Amino acid sequence: MAEEKKLHIAMYPWFAMGHLTSFLHISNKLAERGHIISFYIPTKTQSKLLSFNLHPHLISFIPINVPHVEGLPPGSETTSDVPFHLLPFLMTAMDLTRPQLELSLQNLKPQFIFFDFTHWVPQTACRFGIRSICYVTVSPATLCFLISSDRELSEVNPLTEADLLEPKPGFPSSYIKFKSHEARNLVKLTENEFGSGISFHKRQQISLNDSDAIAFKTSREMEGIYSDYVAEKWGKTVILAGPVVPEKPKSVLEGETAAFLSKFEKGSVVYCAFGSECVLAKEQFQELVLGLELTNRPFLVALKPPIGFETVDSALPDGFKRRVGSRGMVHGGWVQQHLILSHGSVGCFVTHCGSGSLLEAMVNECQMVLVPNVGDQFINARIMSKDLKVGVEVEKGDEDGLFTKEGVCTAVEAVMDKDSRVGEEVRANHKKWRDFLLSEGLEDSYIDAFINKLYGLIST
Repeated sequence: MAEEKKLHIAMYPWFAMGHLTSFLHISNKLAERGHIISFYIPTKTQSKLLSFNLHPHLISFIPINVPHVEGLPPGSETTSDVPFHLLPFLMTAMDLTRPQLELSLQNLKPQFIFFDFTHWVPQTACRFGIRSICYVTVSPATLCFLISSDRELSEVNPLTEADLLEPKPGFPSSYIKFKSHEARNLVKLTENEFGSGISFHKRQQISLNDSDAIAFKTSREMEGIYSDYVAEKWGKTVILAGPVVPEKPKSVLEGETAAFLSKFEKGSVVYCAFGSECVLAKEQFQELVLGLELTNRPFLVALKPPIGFETVDSALPDGFKRRVGSRGMVHGGWVQQHLILSHGSVGCFVTHCGSGSLLEAMVNECQMVLVPNVGDQFINARIMSKDLKVGVEVEKGDEDGLFTKEGVCTAVEAVMDKDSRVGEEVRANHKKWRDFLLSEGLEDSYIDAFINKLYGLIST
């Protein structure tokens, strides 16, 4: 393979920080082997990702001007700039970048372009003789459960809640089922308009059907049965990149977070974070922190202020700060999550089940408590708790989807209590999969095979 001409690959991820960083992680792995990456990124967002570009001599950031769309706050570029209900406007704005991308691709002429939500990319790429790879940042289980390859959906035949309450015939796992509130959430998410007058479901159908291949950030050992199902249903080449574990950050934990964690014993602190986009209702925010208080364990919370509040402090329950004193810290801004999860004092991670956060937890020693909120997080939680048995999910109401402080406390104790049989099982399984993910040669073998598959697509 070393004698082959190096590849030139363009990257055009959905303008969400989780997608941008995920595409940049695979870009780093490819650049490490000498391949050239042209990474399209909103103009002002470049500075946020510069430190994650480990090979700037091979990975070039190409700025994209995000057009203003009526209904979108001025200057918005990524999902972190807008509330959840405005995401369709951001998607419309991204669709309007098509002329910019076409002109750039015509000049650069890469062999490949990796994309996810911009369903028009395969058609554009084909015009210039470029192969398009639908690089899916969710698990193959999520894709094949939610998106139909063979069922023509229309206004008279839409996806329904009943379609999601049980797996489709032939689906490889009976563990993945949805509660009523989850099914409602997913139908709304996939069937509602998601930019430019097209539903998210239809957008993904076109992306998958028109691409030259489908790629996932996973391994056969963990999700082989689901990736095989995708290959069978779509009749496409499916390429697995392996776990794509991010490089360890070169920075160090700083400030009050470092000082707080340093006060506690090894594996004693509960860390809770729900990503850069999740905003809870006040009642659920309070149940969450009260649940952590009930554990009587030290805890660090990093959450956005709940709906209707400017700060997290203003939303805390009455008397909360006085009762927990110095054993609890609630933070409302960005934190160094990579470094927090690897800190020796952190023994438990209460997570929203975003794929990036789960991978970070899997390669560290902290145990997982799962609180999925939206979309693919529900399936991620079932895979972690049922398929791999590496975490415990917080119980929620079937209809309303609400959790209680007692439910939060129970789940944390299940994984933290040294005498818990459930905890013993998840700790053993977590160690097994952590050792696998960090095993010598695993990542190299997957990335090398991934690149060979790309070469194969050029030669066909």
